[in-house]
Amino acid sequence: QVELVESGGGLAQPGGSLRLSCAASGFSFSDATMSWARQRVGLGLEWVAGIDSAGSDTYYADFVKGRFTISRDNVKNTVYLQMNDLQPEDAALYVCAKSRHRGDYVPTLMGEYDYWGLGTRVTVSS
Repeated sequence: QVELVESGGGLAQPGGSLRLSCAASGFSFSDATMSWARQRVGLGLEWVAGIDSAGSDTYYADFVKGRFTISRDNVKNTVYLQMNDLQPEDAALYVCAKSRHRGDYVPTLMGEYDYWGLGTRVTVSS
């Protein structure tokens, strides 16, 4: 049974940082490409960042480039999202997602993902 459990959300001030974690189980984690997505209030799910199975290549949406960093630990079966210089528009429910693909391909369309966690909420406010 695939399970993705996110943690690390909370309240940050503008310009602050948070580190999200996603603990994965129930599948061959080291084979799967993984991503973080977010859902802001009143909007649909949007892809934020993705990483290939080995952790060698990372990809980012333009609106987080240079501020967020995705990484993974294939021993701990965990994927991370380091978020720096947070802005009010980054406030959202952040979810971890497992893609249908293995290896190098990291999709940016959410239809290419088959499992999601319940998410962890990030609030950015002074």
